[in-house]
Amino acid sequence: MNHRLHVVSTRLRAILRMSAGTRPDSAPWTRPLIGWLVTGLLLGVCAVTPLTHPAEAAKLEDRIVAVVNSDLIMWSELKRDLLPDQERLRKLYKGEELERRLKTAEAIAVTKMIERKLQLQAAKNKGVDVSDQEVAQAMEEMKKQGEALNSTDPNTARNVREQLTLMRVVDREVRGLIMVAESEMKRYYQEHQDRFAYPEEYQLSQILIKPRTPDGLSAAQGRAEALLATLKQGEPFEDLAIRFSDGADASRGGRLGLVRQGELIPALEQALTSLQVGQVTGIVETAEGLHIVRVDDKKPRQFRPFEQVKAEIQTLVFQQKTEDQYQIWMADLKNKAYIEIKF
Repeated sequence: MNHRLHVVSTRLRAILRMSAGTRPDSAPWTRPLIGWLVTGLLLGVCAVTPLTHPAEAAKLEDRIVAVVNSDLIMWSELKRDLLPDQERLRKLYKGEELERRLKTAEAIAVTKMIERKLQLQAAKNKGVDVSDQEVAQAMEEMKKQGEALNSTDPNTARNVREQLTLMRVVDREVRGLIMVAESEMKRYYQEHQDRFAYPEEYQLSQILIKPRTPDGLSAAQGRAEALLATLKQGEPFEDLAIRFSDGADASRGGRLGLVRQGELIPALEQALTSLQVGQVTGIVETAEGLHIVRVDDKKPRQFRPFEQVKAEIQTLVFQQKTEDQYQIWMADLKNKAYIEIKF
């Protein structure tokens, strides 16, 4: 399939990603393929070897790469699918690393093509069809979205028809079977509560001491230590900030105002984690200088209520269940299929 032809919609992009077998929490795509080879679910499989260099390949006649039930995958198809990835990889890598990544790309491409054949066969067996009018409408919509389509090329219409068919058969065999219960959403909320938390908020004040010469860090450290000692003796933080801080907020008594967790420099964020209201950090060094920070107020992390995030959770659970069901469906198609890799 021509990879320059983009998918019709976000749903179609998700379906095609699933057909590559890539999930954030799944094993590498190669693991199921290797598993089939070992257990014999792929019948009559020959050793998988890397494709020849394009210059050498041009001298070879087209040949069968894989048999998927009654369909063939030809070397010319695989070469066309691989070309964009090969060009990208050759710009980024060299030597053994390039060869390793090319082999991986070849195996990924073969797996995707086998899965695509199986899905299209399933669509045909189930009577899933896409009309010429639907193909034309999809192409018009893609053009409106800025896709560069060659409408006179028959391969373009065929590719669009295939993509629409893939989307439709997955909708029927996978997405249409998914239901999300209230209990599942509540369980997801409890197990992923951090995802629905508001960040902690701080009201902060600081004294910033900057080195006054390129090699003046030691002198700045001495000044900061003296100020910290004065603070411990009870001198008002605001007075010291006005008199000695090099920060832009010095005239306001060092008040930084409201700062949310994640907005601070990591070193300062870490120093504030265990402090209570009214407490002061030690001397924290950053690229900006030496900081002494006081926590004026602290709003603990709060969680968005379930009812507020219910629709969001429903979408997340639906997506997860769809991916799981898709993997089950694909495994069933593969287990029932005759698949022979010949290259």
